[in-house]
Amino acid sequence: MTNQKQKKKKKNYVPSRLNLLFFAVFLLFSALILRLGFVQIVFGEDYRKEVDRTENVTVNTLAPRGKILDRYQNVVVDNTPLNAITYTRMQPTGPQEMLEVAEKLSKIIEMKPKKVQERDRKDYWILTRPEEAAKLITEEDRNKVADGELEEKDLYDLQLERISKSQLAEITKEEEEILAIFREFNKGYALSPQIVKNEDVTAQEFAMVSENLSDLPGVDITTDFIRDYVYGNTLNSVFGKVSTSETGIPSERISEFLARGYSRNDRVGTSQLEAQYENVLQGQKARVRNITDTAGNLLHQEKVFDGKRGNDLVLSVDMELQQQVEEIVTRELLQTKPGREAKYLDRAFVVVMNPKTGEVLSLAGKQIEKNEKGQYEVYDHALGAIQEAYEPGSTVKGATVLAGLEHGVISPGQYLYDTPIYLGTSKDTRPKASYVNMGNINDWTALERSSNVYMFRIAMAIAGANYSPRQPIYFPPSAYEQLRNYYAQFGLGVETGIDLPRESAGVEGIEFGLPGLLLDLSIGQYDTYTTLQLAQYVSTIANGGYRMKPQLVREIREPSNDDDSGQLVRPFRPEVLNRVDMSDSHIKRVQDGFIRVYHGARGTASSSKAKEFKPAGKSGTAESPIFEVVGKRPDGSNIINEIQTLNFNLVGYAPYDNPEMAFAIMVPKASTDFSVTGGIATRIGDAVMEAYFGLKEERAKGKPKLEEQQEQENEDVEEDTEE
Repeated sequence: MTNQKQKKKKKNYVPSRLNLLFFAVFLLFSALILRLGFVQIVFGEDYRKEVDRTENVTVNTLAPRGKILDRYQNVVVDNTPLNAITYTRMQPTGPQEMLEVAEKLSKIIEMKPKKVQERDRKDYWILTRPEEAAKLITEEDRNKVADGELEEKDLYDLQLERISKSQLAEITKEEEEILAIFREFNKGYALSPQIVKNEDVTAQEFAMVSENLSDLPGVDITTDFIRDYVYGNTLNSVFGKVSTSETGIPSERISEFLARGYSRNDRVGTSQLEAQYENVLQGQKARVRNITDTAGNLLHQEKVFDGKRGNDLVLSVDMELQQQVEEIVTRELLQTKPGREAKYLDRAFVVVMNPKTGEVLSLAGKQIEKNEKGQYEVYDHALGAIQEAYEPGSTVKGATVLAGLEHGVISPGQYLYDTPIYLGTSKDTRPKASYVNMGNINDWTALERSSNVYMFRIAMAIAGANYSPRQPIYFPPSAYEQLRNYYAQFGLGVETGIDLPRESAGVEGIEFGLPGLLLDLSIGQYDTYTTLQLAQYVSTIANGGYRMKPQLVREIREPSNDDDSGQLVRPFRPEVLNRVDMSDSHIKRVQDGFIRVYHGARGTASSSKAKEFKPAGKSGTAESPIFEVVGKRPDGSNIINEIQTLNFNLVGYAPYDNPEMAFAIMVPKASTDFSVTGGIATRIGDAVMEAYFGLKEERAKGKPKLEEQQEQENEDVEEDTEE
């Protein structure tokens, strides 16, 4: 009996505890439902209005661009900070409010109205003189609007047309300054800071604006940046340009940049390195979130990201060498130009490369002109080294000899007879010959003394033509293609691949009717090439047959404010574009011929004063006609005189037993004196080698880490190419 009572009590005890638990849960849910109902009924409308009245708008603000440094970490392009005054227009802000702020600001800062246009003055006149402006619209005009002949917006255009000069003259000097500020206010987009003034902002102006920000809604102070070229005009054309806050994104690329998150008034690289590496140099802009109501009024701001300066470019260029090379070219142009035979000389180019890595150590170009006072001035024209093509002359004969060796039409050491070539049956046919009849010569001598005829015979053999003096001869168009294919392996007639835009590949001759043109091609008198192409060509011979991609940028690094460089983001390793389809023994044959050009008894560069550096190379002289207007005929047409000038060119490398520098020099229209060869090009070549090895000797006393790194890279490249 007792056991049955205990079981009953136990059975009733468990459900009562569950009931208590369920009751507690019920009370909690009831309280929650009552609270939610209370919030929804009592405060629901307020919360809805609060959500409706706020918007988040994120705005990006200016960040400085990355720096550009040379191979030894010397800063060559930097950012100069400027005090700047900005204006941010809120969405509901009207012209009258902006005008009031502009008027207040004009009493604090000086703003010259140099950018103000007539249309700006007319808009300002209408805005500040509404009653007078209204009188410019007649009753007839309003009737036309009512009748649908004109639209309401057309009335404003009529007002603009009818404002007289005397009415515009009413605008005072003080108003001009207000207008200049107002004009800058209007250029900005809503909630996007617009620079009002960033030039010649005095410390007093900056401080006074800062103190009066509460009375100047939308106005703020900040730090702006402009590009600073530390080495003056040196390589300016290669560095390129950056747009201003006024010009902003180039119109032809607006869609592209806007899709990448840019603002319309952002500064971007517009040419050369600044444009090529825009993604690297452009900083990460600071981001500020503007909280506004639905009317566009600013409630408060929140900083989302502080911003970051763009990454830095480390160039392969040695700026100390670059400066010395430019000084050499400038000096030679100024000394040579006054000569009577140099009447048409107006520019010269030099490219210095590391033949083992392709790194461009110097890219120089200068142009000489007379100023208004009749004095000669020299300007930077470095881009001409990659964008202007000229006849290279005999510098290409190394490629022609290699073409003959690989095609099998000559063998190493083979002798050919150098005597004038006569094409065609005409008795008046002009001979195609070397500057002197050399008799029986081999490939070494042909390079040393620069035989034309030896190259002519190679070209004729490649074309499969049987030559007989004063007899008809035919060269198929395919012969041009064959010869050009050999040249292209060295970079002649094709783009070099340098990391700069708008590189020229040179110009091919297109007339195949005259058989002598193929012969001209074989001696560099038909197609045209750039100085950079010649540098790549001679580097390929110097390093044993590897065409290296020319590189101006060797590294990308993160920004650093310390003296030490930032963390490495991306190194640019040497890149082999192709290995020429030629045997090592044949390349060695041409290398030996190039040594004889400088060191042989009758070498065309034997007058060099820099033989201590063990140079090898090939000089070249090319005829380049100029057509000059010398008068008028009775019918009004021009009388044109053809004048023959000479291009003086030179390619080389040193030392010939372990090349570490290669160079190409091109001086178009250097002379009209056909008795002179080399001249200015040889002198420039000697001075460039002296500058390079002189700097190397100075630096050997305290060898920079980068130079040690470069030597290691050279060894790595040699191992790679051997494999």
